[in-house]
Amino acid sequence: MNDEQLLRYSRHILLPEIGIEGQQRLLDARALIIGLGGLGSPAALYLAASGVGQLTLCDHDTVDLSNLQRQIIHRTASVGQPKVASAQATLHDINPEVGCVALPVRADAEQLRALIAQADVVLDCSDNFATRYAVNRACLARRKPLVSGAAIQFDGQVSVFDFRREDAACYDCLFPEDSQAAELRCATTGAFAPLVGLIGILQASEALKLLIGIERGLSGKLLTINALDMNIMRSALSKDPACRACGEASARHPAETHHGH
Repeated sequence: MNDEQLLRYSRHILLPEIGIEGQQRLLDARALIIGLGGLGSPAALYLAASGVGQLTLCDHDTVDLSNLQRQIIHRTASVGQPKVASAQATLHDINPEVGCVALPVRADAEQLRALIAQADVVLDCSDNFATRYAVNRACLARRKPLVSGAAIQFDGQVSVFDFRREDAACYDCLFPEDSQAAELRCATTGAFAPLVGLIGILQASEALKLLIGIERGLSGKLLTINALDMNIMRSALSKDPACRACGEASARHPAETHHGH
């Protein structure tokens, strides 16, 4: 690190849990952020500010006026632009040292596996179940740690699935794909602006700790937040032997573990 980097990241370096070695790990790291909306906005801002060496931003959408109430990486002047381009410009202003790869696409299963293979950590900041299941399967196939977040109305959740561990539960263990969970979308149900910020920041926090090598956190756990009464709960997750993605069923039906959405 040069003198400017030592100054920029000095408050991290002062922390004994991070230090120069941990900060260098961040500078050398590559993170993939899927979705640059309410969750991906604060997550990307904090990863860039913290000095993560390369951020790959993946989102097919464009900035809409209705996004600006909560998607804090975008600006009024960005309305109509691809979200990844808008985010890339903001992140460059915050930290021009960070490399940003902007992909204005909805990645299919094959693209996801290729992108995830190049990442050290994956943040799922998407807003739909199809993408979450596809990302889960791709991270599982590549044994890459996944930080998953979701927020709707006043309720949010964060989980870490560290697939470097054989005993790690996966997203499908938590919400089985064939359970036909109700598809709630911000566009039709609304979202409390600070809540998505909270969830995205927690995702960034967990991703940074994974990259640094700090093992304490939400690996194998589910954190839920209700922002209306500020009720916060943390519960343990366990691997489901019957899970179609990572359990014994997946070994009997390997083709089912890699299909696209």
